[in-house]
Amino acid sequence: MMTCGGLGGSQTADSEVQGICDQMKGEFLKQSGVNASVFKAIEYKTQVVAGTNYFIKVHLGGDKYAHIRVYQSLPHAGSKLRLDRFQVDKTKDDKVDHF
Repeated sequence: MMTCGGLGGSQTADSEVQGICDQMKGEFLKQSGVNASVFKAIEYKTQVVAGTNYFIKVHLGGDKYAHIRVYQSLPHAGSKLRLDRFQVDKTKDDKVDHF
């Protein structure tokens, strides 16, 4: 059981997390300046705060990966998504962690 504020364990990305990535792709490309041939969610961790932070490992094509942090507000606030931070120059073996 995850406690509020704690980071959950690593999970394989599913269609819901891929959907979050799909919505964040344009903003990530704009902010990072990265040219990505793909934008596929690989694995993720969540952190419950006043909403949910998603820490997602994303495959960008070839041997390029990034980690993105996406905040999703609570349902009463519209469950809106916001790209909070990202880390580029990651590898397939880099663990997803809080940043």
